[in-house]
Amino acid sequence: MNMKKYYDAAPDEAFGGDTDRTAVIDSHVHFWKYDKKTYDWIDKSMKTLQQDYLPEHLSLVSKRNNVDGVVAVQATQTEMETHFLVELAKTHNIIKGVVGWIDLQADNIADRLQYFSQYPVIKGYRHVVQGEPLDFLARENFRRGVAALKAYNYTYDILIFHNQLPPAIDFVRAFPDMPLVIDHCAKPDIRHKNIDEWRTNMKEIAKFPNVCCKLSGLFTEASWKEWSAADFFPYLDVVFEAFGPNRLLFGSDWPVMLLSGIYVQWKSLLEKYMENYSHDDREKVFGLNAIQFYNL
Repeated sequence: MNMKKYYDAAPDEAFGGDTDRTAVIDSHVHFWKYDKKTYDWIDKSMKTLQQDYLPEHLSLVSKRNNVDGVVAVQATQTEMETHFLVELAKTHNIIKGVVGWIDLQADNIADRLQYFSQYPVIKGYRHVVQGEPLDFLARENFRRGVAALKAYNYTYDILIFHNQLPPAIDFVRAFPDMPLVIDHCAKPDIRHKNIDEWRTNMKEIAKFPNVCCKLSGLFTEASWKEWSAADFFPYLDVVFEAFGPNRLLFGSDWPVMLLSGIYVQWKSLLEKYMENYSHDDREKVFGLNAIQFYNL
């Protein structure tokens, strides 16, 4: 895999002309044109998110933080959302891949996957399982839909809360050959410093070699804007020990992260955490793993 292949297409636009370093990829960002009905999960406590967040709004932030590309992840559960992200990718070179939404429980899932396969920028799919009952990941229709992704080499993003890890462990056991990634470290309860049960389950799910984990979304699991870097280190210790630098992907969860902090704070916190890791390990976490996982 040519890790610097973006340079061939548009070195100045995509990478600021710096061809000596490996691409930095943010594996988890969202974009939306805000309206209250579509993004009903954005409640009154999230006023800062009640506006448009588009690639042009991320442009300056990404340049300042030396981020070369992003993976745009669905934020609402409609096929229209998937089309929206695909269209954004056509006109914004920073979007290297899309994780869309499709009704994985639908009877016509095969037809819908065939339809969307015309867009190579789609790398995988996600369902907002964190909003579903505990038995959701075990449902036959859902698993049938996830199994259908394999024919197209699609990935699947596992979005869950920490209390959903036990059914998630059972879920990943059923898909040993599929590239799976846990979003936001399964949203541990950093706010209340609950770590023991989450640690046990993360170690268990990390035993499956096809499962990766995103270093994203942790700002909003801590007390918003009242955290210190030390609050996150015990949780980072767990995932680095469990998954190792070969299966961890840097991600920001921008713009949701803005509820609790700013981009440079999260990226620099991870850089500080990894300062004693090898150069190769840092390059993996901050880019190469995302490139490999999502086939960017």
